[in-house]
Amino acid sequence: MNVRQAQLPEGWEIKRLGGIGKVCMCKRILKKQTLPVGDIPFYKIGTFGKTPNAFISKEVYQEYRSKYSFPKKGDILISASGTIGRRVIYDGEPAYFQDSNIVWIDNDEKEVLNSFLYKYYGFCNWNPSKGATISRLYNDDLRKIEIPVPPLREQKRIVSILDRAFTAIDKAKANAEQNLQNAKELFESYLQGVFDPSIRSGQGKGGGWEEKTLKELTSKIGSGATPRGGQKNYKSEGISLVRSMNVHDTEFREKNLAFIDEKQAKELDGVTLQENDVLLNITGASVARCCVFPKDYLPARVNQHVSIIRPYRDKLDSKFLNLLLTAKPYKDQLLLTGEQGATRQAITKAQIETFKILLPELKEQQAIVHQLDALRAETQKLEAVYQKKMEDLEELKKSILQKAFAGELKTENKFEYVSR
Repeated sequence: MNVRQAQLPEGWEIKRLGGIGKVCMCKRILKKQTLPVGDIPFYKIGTFGKTPNAFISKEVYQEYRSKYSFPKKGDILISASGTIGRRVIYDGEPAYFQDSNIVWIDNDEKEVLNSFLYKYYGFCNWNPSKGATISRLYNDDLRKIEIPVPPLREQKRIVSILDRAFTAIDKAKANAEQNLQNAKELFESYLQGVFDPSIRSGQGKGGGWEEKTLKELTSKIGSGATPRGGQKNYKSEGISLVRSMNVHDTEFREKNLAFIDEKQAKELDGVTLQENDVLLNITGASVARCCVFPKDYLPARVNQHVSIIRPYRDKLDSKFLNLLLTAKPYKDQLLLTGEQGATRQAITKAQIETFKILLPELKEQQAIVHQLDALRAETQKLEAVYQKKMEDLEELKKSILQKAFAGELKTENKFEYVSR
C-alpha cells in the first residue's frame, strides 16, 4: 500500500516502522551449538505460529532472557524468511524464537497501538530482499516500511471496527468452508454406498452383482519403466510419458507431463496406452490413486510407478472401474495392500490381478456411471459456489483494510450480514 501524506485525513501521518520502535530478535543460536533439552518451546521458522518440535532447558532460557532481547507480552512477532509476514501476538508464556528469522518491533505504544500494527501487518506489502535461495526481510527492510498512522483514538476505533467486521467475515468463511466440505462428502458418501461390498454381497444372487478378480476382467495389467538417463533425457515434446504425479483420483492432470522420443518409446512398447485405460499408481505416497486415461494425450507410455489396467469392453466399463477403485471400501483395500510392501508403499502386478471386486452386468455399470456423473456435476456446481463465496469474502476483507488504512472507514458499518 502506498498512501501519500496529502491523501490522508487531518491528524494522520506517515511513520516508518524504524521510527515507531526498535527491531529486535532473540540471541542467535549457532547450528553447531548444542543446548540442553528441556521444557521451554523453541520456535523455528517452520513451527512459528504452530506447534513447536524443539525445546530448550529452563536454565538456558533464564540465562538468555536476562542477557538478550526478548519480546514482551503483546508484541507482534513476524516471520522474516520463507513465508514473509506471518505474525503472532506474543502471549507472554516462556518461549524462545529462532534468531533473525523471527523478529518484532519493541513498541511502547505511546503513539501506535500494537493492535493497530497487527492489523496493518496483515495488509502490508513487505517487499523482502531476494536472496540466493529464499526471500528475506532484513532489518533495514523492516525499518523502512511506511505506515499511515492516525491519532490513538482513531486507531482504537479502526481496530474495533475491523475486529467486528473480521469476526463476521470469518464466521461466513467458516460456514462456506463447511458447506464446501459437505458438498464433497455428499458425493463420497453416495459413492461409498454404491460400491460397498458388505452391502452388495448381502444382496445374494438376486442382486445381480458377481465377484470377479481383475485378471478375469482385463486384457492387460502392467507397468512401465523410466527411460535410460532418467529425467535429464526427457524431451520438450513428443510421446507422452505418464507418471504418478499425473494420476489423481478420477482425474488425469496434464501438469508436469513428461515426453520421450520415438527411440525411447520403442523400448516401452509393452506399456503403450490406449484410450480409456485405467491408470493406478502402484508406488510411493500416491499409491492407489486412480483415473481413466483420456485420448487427448495419445500416443503415450507409462513409467514404473503407474500400472495400466485395460478392461475387456464387453465385461467391465472403464469409468465404472475407476469409480469403484476410488470409492472408500476399495480404496482402503488398495492402501492396505500397498502398505504390505517390503520397503515402501507398493502394489505388485500379482496383487492387482488377484484383487477382487463386485460388479453387475455391463448395462447396469453404465447406468451407475451415468448417475454418478450427474451427481458429481451437481456437487461440483455447489463446490464452485462455495469456493467463490470464500474468495469474495477474502476480497471483502482486503477492501475493508484498504479503506481502513487510507482513512476512509468513516462509519461503524454493520457486517453481520456477511455471515448469512
